[in-house]
Amino acid sequence: MQKLNFPAYAFRFKNSENKVAVFDEIRKKFVVLTPEEWVRQHVVQFLLTDKNYPKSYINVEKVLKINGITKRYDAVVFKPDGSIFLLIECKAPEVPISQNTFDQIARYNMTLKADYLMVTNGLNHYFCRMDFENEHYQFLRELPDFKNQ
Repeated sequence: MQKLNFPAYAFRFKNSENKVAVFDEIRKKFVVLTPEEWVRQHVVQFLLTDKNYPKSYINVEKVLKINGITKRYDAVVFKPDGSIFLLIECKAPEVPISQNTFDQIARYNMTLKADYLMVTNGLNHYFCRMDFENEHYQFLRELPDFKNQ
């Protein structure tokens, strides 16, 4: 797999039915290693290792309904009260981050109401803080570290 713009992390792999799988610590199972999954697993390790977010607060690949349409988010980090602190959208490294990517995560966030957004293709990372009162987001250099709230 391609080297990404993250620190080096240790992953567990296995071969199954001629496909490589990577162990997902959050879902507690091996998942097929696609380019997007490679990015998602790096994001999970980044959240756990570099930002100290508790594993129990992270959720990966869950379904949500937006205007009656079923969608799937890549990852979220919850706050202790169960509201969403961070919504993450992952793309494969060959997929450029575009306005469409931000529109997609903004649509998801109209339902989820996360305080922060992260968009990444593993090479380029974008972090935003939501300003719901003024209906826009502010770009940040990095995500805040986890603090008990």
